Amino acid sequence: MAASRCGLIGAGIGTSLSPALHEAEGRHHHLGLTYTLFDTGETADLERLLDEADRAGFAGLNITHPFKQQVIKHLDDLSPQARDIGAVNTVVFRDGRRQGHNTDAYGFAQSFRSQLPGVTTRHVVQLGAGGAGAACAHALRELGAERLTIVDPDGARGAELAGRIGARHEKTATPELLADADGLVNASPIGMHHHPGTPLPAESLHRGLWVADIVYMPLETELLRAARARGLRTIGGTAMCAYQAAAAFELFTGRTPDIARMLLHLSQILERQC
Repeated sequence: MAASRCGLIGAGIGTSLSPALHEAEGRHHHLGLTYTLFDTGETADLERLLDEADRAGFAGLNITHPFKQQVIKHLDDLSPQARDIGAVNTVVFRDGRRQGHNTDAYGFAQSFRSQLPGVTTRHVVQLGAGGAGAACAHALRELGAERLTIVDPDGARGAELAGRIGARHEKTATPELLADADGLVNASPIGMHHHPGTPLPAESLHRGLWVADIVYMPLETELLRAARARGLRTIGGTAMCAYQAAAAFELFTGRTPDIARMLLHLSQILERQC
């Protein structure tokens, strides 16, 4: 059985499902794949962690909050998409070089197409301009969003992303802003187990709005619960997580994963935890 070592660097990732997801798919491919979590807190010596993983024979590492943009300066090469997005969630060690990729945009776009077909994307409001937010914003342009408003309280970060993709930036999501929107995307950490709550008042969710939340733990965030209570079309973060993991798995191993199997496995794990 071939062996492969992978892992994840991030803050507050102790409950991550990535090890179970990658290792289970690895078994289907007869790989002795192990997936290690490097839970660093909000600060990390990324250079040291990358060096140690490379020397230990890791095939690669996933990168999550809050390091998707910070890690770029420690890499040798970027894929065209990662360069355009300005964020990396997958690092591959190959031929003595560190290659940065972004599978988040692919994951969001694929999950959106499969679960929100036919929705209007004339004006989309997105909450969050971090690493995941940058990927979602690029995916939304690919999905046909004509107008895109990026909402982030970090003015410099929000304005930088908005400027790069030709979007508008606001520091807060006002009822007036949402009243003109067809869709709302939560690409902020609000709603995660470690950041409970809703990113905006439930009363802001008007009839006809669709809502996408990229948070997948918990399975149903407070934002999704409020949107569904109002009869709105919604999509949670489960499918995006599975699609981006499948793309990363292929980069790490060179094997084509079964996305339907990975999505089913992830859904089953999440349902057991509810």
